[in-house]
Amino acid sequence: MGRIGLLVLLTARPLLAEGIDAASAAEAQPITWAIAVHAGSGSGGGPAPGDVLTPRQKALREYLEIGRQMLAEGANAVDVCEKVLRAFEDDGQFNAGKGAVTTAEGKHSLDAAIMDGSNLKLGAVAGLRTVKNPIVLARAVMDKTKHVMLIRDGAEAFAQQTGLEIVPETYFKSPQPESRRAAATSAAPKEGGDTVGCVCLDRQGNLAAATSTGGIGGVMPGRVGDSPICGAGTYANNKTCAVSCTGTGEQFVRHNVAHTISALVEYKGMNVAEAADALVFQTLAKGDGGLIAVSRDGQIAMPFNTAGMARGCADSTGRFEFGTGAETKKETIK
Repeated sequence: MGRIGLLVLLTARPLLAEGIDAASAAEAQPITWAIAVHAGSGSGGGPAPGDVLTPRQKALREYLEIGRQMLAEGANAVDVCEKVLRAFEDDGQFNAGKGAVTTAEGKHSLDAAIMDGSNLKLGAVAGLRTVKNPIVLARAVMDKTKHVMLIRDGAEAFAQQTGLEIVPETYFKSPQPESRRAAATSAAPKEGGDTVGCVCLDRQGNLAAATSTGGIGGVMPGRVGDSPICGAGTYANNKTCAVSCTGTGEQFVRHNVAHTISALVEYKGMNVAEAADALVFQTLAKGDGGLIAVSRDGQIAMPFNTAGMARGCADSTGRFEFGTGAETKKETIK
């Protein structure tokens, strides 16, 4: 890993500037790889007192660094997305994998998807209850079947056939923040908030996107959100960009957000920051969520219309930044 430069805390700024900064860097130095991650649009707040990172911020930075190092060493975009999300799923602090919320009946229902922009292949799973790493199963669906999505019993049977790790349902009942427990029992369920995602461009010019979620706390059994749906919460196409969304899933499904961003880039000639802003700030309502996107030339966008979104990005020019609220921490990696 390269030498880490001085850590600088930046104040809030227009979100479009995150894409503009990447564009400026690209003019000075070509971007050969890039990555962005998110850990949910329900996040808020900046660093802890004394500028010490919170446990979730530490995890966010650590998993971004995993992806950054893999890409710098020439790893494939799909492999990077899978490994980064597997780390988030195993953590327990996020609404994915171990940290998943429960439905109104007190059961878990985990969804995930991964997409390869080089061939438009997608693997998705929904309604899982005993598969330790939904993103690994989604990858298996993409690579080992002719299908796009498998759900609950069929998906879990395939996981066992494939030799993936199966866990008791109690594995997912990790300690959760009071706000999350309240959401799980609320009469008016709200998005769990900590859905995780990763998008990246590798040295070979291939794009990939992946999203994993524990759903929304307290919803009707059988509910499926946008994360495993191609073009809604997850999309990648080497012609345009890779996108992973987080927020009120129904809204992202209704507006086909991830694919629409790709279409705006391909057919209207927008750059990825312009397209992402159009969806987040014009199509979606305030509070619906946010997304991360990376274009085929390495430009990055991370807009959100909530109080905060846990997000981070890095690229081959040395850019490395992450944040949860309005503020963003920037490091220089040489």
